[in-house]
Amino acid sequence: MTSEPAAPPVRAPAPLPDPPPRVLVLVLAWNGRALTEACLESVLAFDYPKFDVLVVDNASTDGTVPALRARFGARIEVLENPANLLFAGGMNVGLQRALDAGYDSVLLLNNDIVVDRGMLRELVACAAGDPRIAAAGPKIYFFDRPETIWFAGGELPLWRGWSKHRGLREVDRGQHDLERDVDYLTGCAFLVRREALADVGLFDTGFAMYAEDADWSFRARARGWRLVYSPAARMWHRVSASAGPRSWFKMRRRLASQARFLRRHARWYHALTIPLGTCVEAVRVVGLLVRRKV
Repeated sequence: MTSEPAAPPVRAPAPLPDPPPRVLVLVLAWNGRALTEACLESVLAFDYPKFDVLVVDNASTDGTVPALRARFGARIEVLENPANLLFAGGMNVGLQRALDAGYDSVLLLNNDIVVDRGMLRELVACAAGDPRIAAAGPKIYFFDRPETIWFAGGELPLWRGWSKHRGLREVDRGQHDLERDVDYLTGCAFLVRREALADVGLFDTGFAMYAEDADWSFRARARGWRLVYSPAARMWHRVSASAGPRSWFKMRRRLASQARFLRRHARWYHALTIPLGTCVEAVRVVGLLVRRKV
């Protein structure tokens, strides 16, 4: 039986700006009807005073759209794409809608997650601390190991050429409880400020399903924006629910996207160290595949 996420510790709600920013919660779905329903149930329980929910559906074939409309009615809006536009294309549809509608911020979410009811409040409060913060991201746990960290901020030194989740597979004992700037935020969940989105632009649809979030993060940082990990904001992720946890499809897509990312952001001198970093990454991934941990 799958474990349920642990109950969050009791703490005082984070103070919000007055008036609180108007937020669009943007959930991207492609099949996974039950996952999307569970995601939305948790989202609609946010203790934040001013948000709307938009589900962008990437041409699901499992009855997701009619099921969501029947279950949630006017509490959400569902926008149907005519084809699967993948992560970047699907999110861009929702992000453009948010810009056109004048939202102050957008919370991007995959559909295979469950959120803590205070997560949006914590992210908004974090971003409000500095107008140079483009985006803020939460501490993310494995859904089936609810005290084990999946993401506590992203590291991506270009000399290594590969990204790394801080805290990955560590049991949370408070060792990643300091708010800090990070190299990138995962597209699985982050809150982006309208001004940053207008300045940096949307996701690059040329990526093959991975690294769109890292590319956007690096573009934002190059324009002087900050990206911040907010550990007080928490959620749980059913990892690789769409692509499969040990999928070669996933690995091929990641390699293609990583090559595109490095062509755009790496400098010539990184070519001297990236091959070594790639060898180390390959050994790490093969070890995880053998041990059935990825």
